[in-house]
Amino acid sequence: MTLEGVEVMALYISVRGWLECDRLQLSAVKEIIAKHADGHYSGGWGFPIRPFNWTSYVFYGGDVQEGDIPWLRDQLAEMAVLSPADKDDSDMQGLFMLTHEVEGLTEWQIRNKGLHELSGDERHQYLGSL
Repeated sequence: MTLEGVEVMALYISVRGWLECDRLQLSAVKEIIAKHADGHYSGGWGFPIRPFNWTSYVFYGGDVQEGDIPWLRDQLAEMAVLSPADKDDSDMQGLFMLTHEVEGLTEWQIRNKGLHELSGDERHQYLGSL
């Protein structure tokens, strides 16, 4: 990529976070991930080897090119609306921290059936640099 004759390297965003879900939601999450599999960044997803107890945790960690962040954001937005198996259980919940090489820290909260984007907090600045 060039900008007025100057070569610009691709920018990366370090993404790390998790989702909390029940077993029914976990199955749906795996389907969403499979549907969006890209053979590269989709390798950043991690699951428990064998779910136990009532809450399953799904993790993502990886350095993603800035232009590919919508690919991940779209998946998380799709996951955020998943309903629990039992109406008395919680909706999808999660937290993702994104560190942009230039713009700094952003927080994605998965709650209330949506993905909510907030500016990074000074409490998390230790996560700041790549």
